[in-house]
Amino acid sequence: MATKKFKCELCGYIHEGDKAPASCPKCAAPADAFTEIVEAGAEAPAKKKGLDTSSNTYTIIYASVMVILVAFLLAFVSSVLKPTQDANVENDTKGQILTSLNIDIKADGYNVAQEFEKNVKDMLWNGSELVPFEGKFLSSYASAIQEGELHVFVAEVEGETKYILPVTGRGLWGSLWGYVALNADKKTVFGTYFYHSSETAGLGARLGERWFQEQFNGKPLFEGENTGAIALKVVKAGSAVADTEVNGITGATLTGNGVDAMVREGLAAYLSFINN
Repeated sequence: MATKKFKCELCGYIHEGDKAPASCPKCAAPADAFTEIVEAGAEAPAKKKGLDTSSNTYTIIYASVMVILVAFLLAFVSSVLKPTQDANVENDTKGQILTSLNIDIKADGYNVAQEFEKNVKDMLWNGSELVPFEGKFLSSYASAIQEGELHVFVAEVEGETKYILPVTGRGLWGSLWGYVALNADKKTVFGTYFYHSSETAGLGARLGERWFQEQFNGKPLFEGENTGAIALKVVKAGSAVADTEVNGITGATLTGNGVDAMVREGLAAYLSFINN
């Protein structure tokens, strides 16, 4: 039997029952819009202490606190993991450079960081000579090249000097980058490494496969005695004829064009070093 009455403060609807309805059947106001009607002489109901967990205020406060806590935890975890993440990115870049020297960095027991430190020097070409690079190791060279900061990695492979030059460009869908290792004569390719940010899987993305990269090995940079322009190029798959031509990837002509431009324009930026 109903013992209480509740009035909707928005529309005046009177509800009889043990508690206020979940929502007003007349105006759809929530339960906290109802006030219990106290008959004359009756004792007013005791007010609840603290927040009403069914109120909108409680919901907003709870959600805000949770968002702040989660944001704090994510920021904390990110700051704790950043040194490890940076170290992994640096190690991956060093591995790419070593791969351009035809080194199998995935071989059992091979330590990328240790071998790089022991065998590779990060140098800068200042226009007339190589000088040691004193800054923090870079994991991307696009901006540095655009600003005229030309890095040259110098390595010894079986007693012979090799020069590794970073190159960057654009593919069909995103950025391309890589490293071209030159023999001591600086006129022929010793090895390469290329990769991408978003080329099509099974097509353009195959530029990251060794079979494609190894086609560059032994290729001359120039045609004959003309050392004023880079002649090394990527052509349509199956059409390479000249010594300076490399077959592209079947079904990935635009990506091949991107690799071609990256190699020729990238090496052209180093012509003063190559011809020195």
